[in-house]
Amino acid sequence: MGRGRAMSKYVKLLGIVISLMVGPVRAEIALVAVASNFSGAIKELEQVFEMESGHLIETVFGSSGRFFAQISNGAPFHAFLSADQEKPAALNKAGLVVEESRFTYALGKLVLWSSQSNLVDSTGQVLKQNNFRRLAIANPRLAPYGIAAIEALENLGLVSGIQGKIIQGENIAQAYQFVSTGNVELGLVAFSQVLQQDRITSGSSWIIPANLYNPIRQDAVLLRKGANNQAAIAFLKFIRSEPGRAIIESFGYQVEMR
Repeated sequence: MGRGRAMSKYVKLLGIVISLMVGPVRAEIALVAVASNFSGAIKELEQVFEMESGHLIETVFGSSGRFFAQISNGAPFHAFLSADQEKPAALNKAGLVVEESRFTYALGKLVLWSSQSNLVDSTGQVLKQNNFRRLAIANPRLAPYGIAAIEALENLGLVSGIQGKIIQGENIAQAYQFVSTGNVELGLVAFSQVLQQDRITSGSSWIIPANLYNPIRQDAVLLRKGANNQAAIAFLKFIRSEPGRAIIESFGYQVEMR
């Protein structure tokens, strides 16, 4: 479903859905930590939610690993949208998450992408033939998409042959920037980063087969610091609603069956 269609189809439903979630409470501001891969989708979710609810959402983007460290050390976030399940689970175990608030909001996809229109073919031979100078990935110590990239390369039997060509960004946004600016020829980036109007409209790409890496299940949590923040509570509920899920799908993610 296209992004415009996703919004128009549910625009009449949005006011009802969010009014039921928010109820008769005063507007509040929520500070939300968001994994970089989800920046496009969250901006649209934020815009629609704010328009209908009156609440305000302030988003901060970065690597899931960096946010995990910051939240563990007392950062004032009300909610956290990670690019994996492990970090929200660890925060929950540490007592930093509101009980039973954790849920999977999206399943991500990995794509080999170049800003050059003819470099990548439909089977990724440029990667397999080692016919490139540099490959950008997210730092696997901080970013789940970086872990997925290494898993894919290992399953393709390519890691040892291209190790010296790998350039790491701190997060998936920086890895994408390396490639989009032309500073690096190839990147293993998030499918959502290169999707425009239901298709990849620039450069060349190969969608990495899902069996080459573990599922990128992205979990969200309401943090203890947001336990009484009505904006954070309502925003997470909106993300799980039918209109919210439609927006997420329009950015190339899968959502779990309810």
